[in-house]
Amino acid sequence: MLIYVPAEQYAAVLDAVAGEALAEARLERPPVDAFAVARTLGITVAEDVHQSSRGRYVRLRVKGRRPRPTILLRPDPRRERRHWALAHEIGEHLAHRVYRLLDLEPGETRAGSREAVANQLAGRLLVPTVWYREDALEFDWNLTRLKKRYATASHELLARRMLDLPPPVIVTIVDDGQLYFRRSNVPGRVPPLTATEKTCRRDAHRQGRTVAARCGAARVQAWPIHEPGWKREILRTEVDLVPW
Repeated sequence: MLIYVPAEQYAAVLDAVAGEALAEARLERPPVDAFAVARTLGITVAEDVHQSSRGRYVRLRVKGRRPRPTILLRPDPRRERRHWALAHEIGEHLAHRVYRLLDLEPGETRAGSREAVANQLAGRLLVPTVWYREDALEFDWNLTRLKKRYATASHELLARRMLDLPPPVIVTIVDDGQLYFRRSNVPGRVPPLTATEKTCRRDAHRQGRTVAARCGAARVQAWPIHEPGWKREILRTEVDLVPW
């Protein structure tokens, strides 16, 4: 990511830049319309059916005019993918604000840091930290209810954003029975799936409904994200602070 920047400072700057863009677009509640944000920032959005990537940020030159920031999107039937692709490229456009607030030159950062900044900004544009913290607590971290409120964000993005907030948690994603993602916001090694997590995941998979259970201090919630021909389960596990 960025060199010599404490995690707390980095997160605060990302939140500030994303919040500033949302304020400019006069967006005060979810769901976030990334296309509205782009219009406010003076970015032209167009489709490019031939490009391989979902989104691409360019500056198009028109004779006699200054280069205009433009985002080219590959057509996609999924609403969440379109908004994510656009939000990511908006992140590319706003990355310079992050560097400025951190008093950094892009050349002073690690390779790939601009891509990381764009990803982080995209997540905070579609799922702003302040809003999400309040809504998650109100809904008791219920992913199904949160998805209804943050309709332009994917289930996966909403689950990953849980790692940016307290309390200590582990987020797990299983696709068609195969572990796809497992990460914690607690430093150190992430433990393997517990028996309780496996049971909740299996029950959510088989029954197609939300499952919750407790094992000691740990609390497990599992949500089925099922489509024809493809089944995903997302788990959120609250943990205590005992070292693993």
